[in-house]
Order: sequence, then C-alpha cells, then structure tokens
Amino acid sequence: MFEVDICRSFSAAHFLRGYKGDCSTLHGHNWTVQAYLRAEKLDEIGIACDFKKIKRELDTIIEEYDHTNLSEHPDFVNSNTTSEIIAKTIFERLAEKLNDDNLKVHRVRIGESPGSGATYFLN
Repeated sequence: MFEVDICRSFSAAHFLRGYKGDCSTLHGHNWTVQAYLRAEKLDEIGIACDFKKIKRELDTIIEEYDHTNLSEHPDFVNSNTTSEIIAKTIFERLAEKLNDDNLKVHRVRIGESPGSGATYFLN
C-alpha cells in the first residue's frame, strides 16, 4: 500500500449557526487542506498518482472557497461550516473525481488555525 499527500491553503470567512460564542459571527481563517490518497500498486513508471492531477482537482474545489463566505456557499447551505463538515465535503468531492480501482482518497484534514483542525476518513 502506498500513500501520497497534497497540502493546499485558502483564505475564507464563515460563521457557525447555532453556536453560542464568538464563532457565531462572521470571521475568517487561513485554512489548510491536507489530502491523503492510497494506492494498492504503482503504475509502470512507479507512480501511485500524478501529483499534478491531485493538485488540479483539489485546486478546483479550493478556488470555489477562496476569499468567500463559506457559510453562503452552496456546499454548506444545509449544514454548518465546521472544520469537520468542510473536511467531509472536500473528501467527498475529491473522491468523486479521483477514486478508481487502484486509487482512493483516504482522508482529508482541514486546519483552521495552527494546532487546530479536523480530519474526515472512512473507517
């Protein structure tokens, strides 16, 4: 089994619906996204997946979120913009684009500030 990862970042605002505290008002973060993918085997030249392909798909998602209010984005209309839900949403969108017979998105970690974040993965 092989694991590859890509790290990206973006800046966006959000607020937490139903939260009793400061995070219920609009505020921003410099978010980090760490995506981990696993492959059973390598291709004929020894690659699990071309990093450029992973970056392209992850960047497509992040570009929609960068410098926006995530709480108003269609991905989160029916949910809250917690780190946990953002991680799950990016995981699902990335898996839809990249998963195949060999390669699978294994986990996605979202950091909202240094030392604070959430990870989504399938058990």
